[in-house]
Amino acid sequence: MDYDLQGKRVLVLGSSSGLGFATAKAYANEGATVAICSSNKERIENAASQIKNSHPFVSDLTKEGAGAALVWQVIEKLGGIDILITNTGNPPHGLFMESKPEEWRKAYESLYMSVVESTMEAVHGMKEQKFGRIILITSVAAKEPLSSLTISSSLRAGLLGLMKTLSIELAKDGITVNSILPGFTNTEATKRRFDKNRKEIEATIPAGRFGEPEEFASLAVYLGSKGAAFVNGQAIACDGGSIKGL
Repeated sequence: MDYDLQGKRVLVLGSSSGLGFATAKAYANEGATVAICSSNKERIENAASQIKNSHPFVSDLTKEGAGAALVWQVIEKLGGIDILITNTGNPPHGLFMESKPEEWRKAYESLYMSVVESTMEAVHGMKEQKFGRIILITSVAAKEPLSSLTISSSLRAGLLGLMKTLSIELAKDGITVNSILPGFTNTEATKRRFDKNRKEIEATIPAGRFGEPEEFASLAVYLGSKGAAFVNGQAIACDGGSIKGL
């Protein structure tokens, strides 16, 4: 399949490792020019050394205004953004009554406002050229909340509302907006948190295993392609069948 991504300018947030890294690498392998970012300079430069035709940026997305500032840095470097893929780290685990207000505020900036700010700035150029792809990486917890992921479940569910609203508003400009909901995937972060319960978790997944970052990245590349021009406003799980609802 011809994804028609040669020369496309892609910004992937949170891409020094895990799903963001795999996604950025997959786009680069299809001929796209990829901007990658992390709050850690050493980590993002190391990631850039492994992804051809990539440009590293340092940005702490937990800070107010960081998402907008990053987009303009990338536009200045690449001349524009055709595809924006939002991705942020996970807030602390814990039950609602164990959480602290400051944890909610920090997570709101990182998980939610970084998406709002980066999208708001990137859309201007997409509307002018009558083409754009916006892909929000969230989590299956956005559809089936987990009690131990209270903050993440709450804010990621809100992102689905944002995604759906934007998909309606921007469709006339040739811009699609979709979300991918990853389930348990073999990233370093997932291994650190869940390896001790891995067998029990795998027993709940119809596929019987954790996913691979490259499998997730394949879906992300498709959603950015010309073949996905009529796929809009969708929350697509990449979870081995874990989500039980429709």
